[in-house]
Amino acid sequence: MKICGIRRIEDALAAAEYGADAVGFLVGQKHASPDFVDPDDAAAMVAALPPHIDSVLVTHLAEPDEIVRLANTTGVSAIQLHGDTSPDQATEIKQRVAQLKTYQAIHVVDAQSIDTARQYTTVDALVLDTLDATTDQVGGTGRTHDWAISRQIVEQLPIPVILAGGLTPDNVAAAIRQVRPYGVDVNSGTKGPDGYKDHTELKRFIDNAKS
Repeated sequence: MKICGIRRIEDALAAAEYGADAVGFLVGQKHASPDFVDPDDAAAMVAALPPHIDSVLVTHLAEPDEIVRLANTTGVSAIQLHGDTSPDQATEIKQRVAQLKTYQAIHVVDAQSIDTARQYTTVDALVLDTLDATTDQVGGTGRTHDWAISRQIVEQLPIPVILAGGLTPDNVAAAIRQVRPYGVDVNSGTKGPDGYKDHTELKRFIDNAKS
């Protein structure tokens, strides 16, 4: 279970305390999002995390050189490719940082998304998310997608699949029952009115997912 869009260390530590397996830091922006942080700030938060929790670089960048450099700068244990990375680029990144876990985001739009997902099986896992073309947001949209398609991807692909996109404390249990993913990933569904993590909702999400 990953809590994404972390911008304050207190939110990362709360996620770890409540039972999250990973936290995500958005660095390297090309599309709309309020959650990006500076590489140095991300590195400071990564360094302050307890050792049992994975730190994930979530980036819109696509070029392997840029991404590998960011991963080294921030000191993360995993990379989530959430931009326009091609299958060949994803494979190259995985080969160059073999010690890190590498995830590829797939936007579930229609049945064609299943074929798209098949092209990225050289990474360690896929993250199924929702695209909002009206706002140029490629993640953190707060919108769900067709979970029936996500279930097909889970059933048909040989690598782990993580479900994201519009998950909240109230719908995460139903999503897990329908899709049967390897894990879940949340950003906007655990935010408070100030844009940072609401610790009550954060705990409720993790508890409901684990139950």
